[in-house]
Amino acid sequence: MPAIMWSCGPLNGTGGAEDQPLCQHLHLVLSAFSLLYLVAGVPVGLGYNALLVLVNLHDQSSMTMPDVYFVNMAVAGLVLSALAPVHLLGPTASGWALWGFGSEAHVTLLVLFNVSSLVTMYSTALLSLDCYIERALPRTYMSSVYNTRHVCGFVWGGALLTSFSSLLFYVCSHVAARIVECSKMRDAQAADAIMVFIGYVVPALAVLYALALISRIRKADTPLDQDAGRPDPSVHRLLVATVCTQFGLWTPHYLTLLGHTLLALRGKPVDRHHLGILLFAKDVARFLAFSSSSVVPLLYRYINRNFPSRLRRLIKKMHCGRQSCSQDQAGVQQVMA
Repeated sequence: MPAIMWSCGPLNGTGGAEDQPLCQHLHLVLSAFSLLYLVAGVPVGLGYNALLVLVNLHDQSSMTMPDVYFVNMAVAGLVLSALAPVHLLGPTASGWALWGFGSEAHVTLLVLFNVSSLVTMYSTALLSLDCYIERALPRTYMSSVYNTRHVCGFVWGGALLTSFSSLLFYVCSHVAARIVECSKMRDAQAADAIMVFIGYVVPALAVLYALALISRIRKADTPLDQDAGRPDPSVHRLLVATVCTQFGLWTPHYLTLLGHTLLALRGKPVDRHHLGILLFAKDVARFLAFSSSSVVPLLYRYINRNFPSRLRRLIKKMHCGRQSCSQDQAGVQQVMA
């Protein structure tokens, strides 16, 4: 299936002249939102994700389990923010492409996008499960920062391994048919099916299971339980907001992959009208997926009560330097004495 982004080309010649004005209007709206995201959303995503990573790495002693997962999502968000201009200004944007790339570059960018999406979805799912463990067993070390860091390392490794199987399908769907090993694997729909199941269905079931368990615990809470080292209430609000945002923005992307796979399984050629609708839905879904890299760090910034003070400490330390800050602290201690 050719990649035709922000274009009404597939609708030409269908005989549906009444669909052309609507398609053109949708094309203009989507292009305007894309440019707006390129000008404002990408810098916000890069800036806030970088700040989230720097603040937590600078003050690792005060990091909590949710902070580790949000750092993991922030790193994936940095990759998505860096890839967004490539997709918005690349050859897939047929109406206003500024540059072009070959099939190798296309596959590489697609794999990077898939790895970032897998890290994002599984970090969200594991955050939900660990929040349940921390709420049910607050004095255990099962959901400690140390264990969470190792889990996040496995998430990146698993995302790379999962994307490798998809990489084989994507590569074989772009290279020449003379390669015998690829003659039986020239099917990009198989890669989409793998991504839908592993990248969406599995983490979605894990999140639903974790939220159901957390809701049962919240209903059974007593005032004594709430004072016995329970997590901060803002953590639960941040968890719910993050889960709703991530799955709300990524669900359309995986639904379009599923729709693409189901249409391919029919074995019938897709008419140009339905092809145009599918490509437009795919463009909108990809735009929403990229926007998650800017929305989630903003949620972390405004819901996490500790982040603003930690950010101020980092800025103050960068502004005054180690020596002057230490001298100021010594002077304050002398005055207090």
